[in-house]
Amino acid sequence: MKINWGTGIVIAFAVFITFILYFVFSVQSNAKYDNELVYEEYYKQDAKFGDEMKRIQNVQDLAQKPVIKNNSEGITIVFPDLFIPKNIKGKLAFYRPSNKKFDFEVPILLSDATFTVSKKKLLSGRWNINMEWQYNDKQYLTREIIYVK
Repeated sequence: MKINWGTGIVIAFAVFITFILYFVFSVQSNAKYDNELVYEEYYKQDAKFGDEMKRIQNVQDLAQKPVIKNNSEGITIVFPDLFIPKNIKGKLAFYRPSNKKFDFEVPILLSDATFTVSKKKLLSGRWNINMEWQYNDKQYLTREIIYVK
């Protein structure tokens, strides 16, 4: 049987479409390629965007900003000396972009200007850190991306 060029093109398209459909179905059904949102309630988070930008701007307006460092002990937050540690209240939220099962929050409890989260709580890899805090009734938001080894 002889196949002309028109039949060859149709066969090539059919094979290509079959490959694409196989790839799409295998990725959608495999738990390895989970398609989770970063935030569970994405639209509620989006509605608060203006407030978040104001809190981020409050941090930018500070003469001295808190510093989030990755060291051998874990993640250390150092607040400038101009802040009174007992007046700082807030929380640290650790988000693991690859798997939300490892997300956790820690309240900020200060006795001095530094606060450390132990490396034992953190898996190696990327962590998105949101530090929501307030000082003298003014709201602040600091965001960092840290890679833990």
